Amino acid sequence: MIVQACINGARPFDYHPALPLTVEAMARDSAACVAAGAAEIHLHARAADGRESLAAVGETVRLVRRACPGTFVGVSTGAWIEGDRRRTRDLIAGWRVLPDYASVNLSEADAPAVIDLLHGMGVGVEAGLANVDDAKRLVTLPDCRRVLRILIEIEEQDISAGEAVVDGIAAVLGEAGLARPILLHGFDATVWHFVELARQRRWSTRVGLEDGCRRATGEVARDNAQLVTDAVRMMR
Repeated sequence: MIVQACINGARPFDYHPALPLTVEAMARDSAACVAAGAAEIHLHARAADGRESLAAVGETVRLVRRACPGTFVGVSTGAWIEGDRRRTRDLIAGWRVLPDYASVNLSEADAPAVIDLLHGMGVGVEAGLANVDDAKRLVTLPDCRRVLRILIEIEEQDISAGEAVVDGIAAVLGEAGLARPILLHGFDATVWHFVELARQRRWSTRVGLEDGCRRATGEVARDNAQLVTDAVRMMR
């Protein structure tokens, strides 16, 4: 059971004053999150203009690792980042500084090819499942048992509906005998509910400005580190 810090995601520039968008800001923020108890960092690399960019992954990972030696650093491979399958694969293949893991959304058409590419490069795969169909797709992949972990990502804002998705995904994984570590997280209004559910089920979780800016108390957090502090306290 770990708490992962998801420090920026695809959030827009004006989402929060402490949203880290430059490489230097991501490095500083990651170090603060680790000091607060985060076991890993998940980030969306950004170009100099602040836009998400797979081309920026190498330099970003290098500087974040320097700030957080020994900490796992992961990145997103979301299809929307580059908007083109071939360009996405080419940029990933061109990484010279490799992240420890990369998230791949099973809802995306090219997910199996991206997973195969990452495995061939020696990069761990965090298999992102947002619904039951994603889980059904994952368990059909020949290398599904090679994934580093399964990321259950609940976007539903209704808690009952979200829990039904969690249970459905867990059932598919159980029926397939796919026993991989699980990290569960919510989004915006459901962040803290799913942190608590992860604790109850002895799964890992994540918090950070990618998923929401409010603390467990409901007030707006000062920064990512404050969100991590709350989650670590809850998981303990």
